Amino acid sequence: MPITSPPRWKRKTGCRIASPAIDKLACTDLGIEEGTPFEVGGLQLTPLHTPGHTDGHFAYRLGDRLFSGDALLIDGCGRTDFQNGSVDDLFHSVRGKLFSLPDDSLVYPGHDYHDRRVSTIAQEKRRNPRLGEAVSLEQFRTIMAELDLPYPKFIDHAVPGNRQCGVCPSDLSESYRQYCEQAEHSPQG
Repeated sequence: MPITSPPRWKRKTGCRIASPAIDKLACTDLGIEEGTPFEVGGLQLTPLHTPGHTDGHFAYRLGDRLFSGDALLIDGCGRTDFQNGSVDDLFHSVRGKLFSLPDDSLVYPGHDYHDRRVSTIAQEKRRNPRLGEAVSLEQFRTIMAELDLPYPKFIDHAVPGNRQCGVCPSDLSESYRQYCEQAEHSPQG
């Protein structure tokens, strides 16, 4: 997980910064709240608070499309073992909120490890091995507890840095400081 730098993008492009209102980030121009639509380039997005992967996670609806972030992946879901994640919250977010959308809603996840781009709510209900309709909350707890994923190397620095609007934390080792400062000054940023 990298440290993002919204203020740098704002300086370079004049864009506005949106983030979950509950995070109360100092650099935010627009606090995202569930049910309060907002526009990006003339497109109206409707935010759905989907805690579980993180406590401030949102998915976004655009007509018949759902941009699910890491809450719902194609045949999977995001991890819940850091950033105030919660197995139970993720289960209820997906099953109670996202799976209540029309079955033909297109699902665009935040990423996919197998180069897939899109799914549907019906497909995820039917065949998602972690969160599909056949999986109980107790089974989901077991699945998530047994993932045995490596702990992200930079997360203990990235999360505080991102909660400070992309500021590199002062307590970084030299190698992490170089990584963080390189990201701050990259040509893409």
